[in-house]
Amino acid sequence: MPRLDEKVAVSLQYEGEGAPIVTAKGSGHIAEQILALAEEYQIPIKQDPQLTELLSQVELNQEIPEVLYEAVAQVLAFAFQISEKWPVEKPD
Repeated sequence: MPRLDEKVAVSLQYEGEGAPIVTAKGSGHIAEQILALAEEYQIPIKQDPQLTELLSQVELNQEIPEVLYEAVAQVLAFAFQISEKWPVEKPD
């Protein structure tokens, strides 16, 4: 468990179908690396310590639990709005 003053970061991937997947997570130096890569690749960063704590409990490469859908949907809307990259809808 990270110290109270230690950075924690979680990376999510969402392709427009199913639930978002936790693709990276860590605290301290690992969190700093995740954030540096996000900045380097111009991936939007949203600070939400409570949500980060909950997401950090999800195993890597696993979908987020349903209980976090609404909170993560708000984060994704923020990220899509900032990056102007909305998931592409697949034709029926």
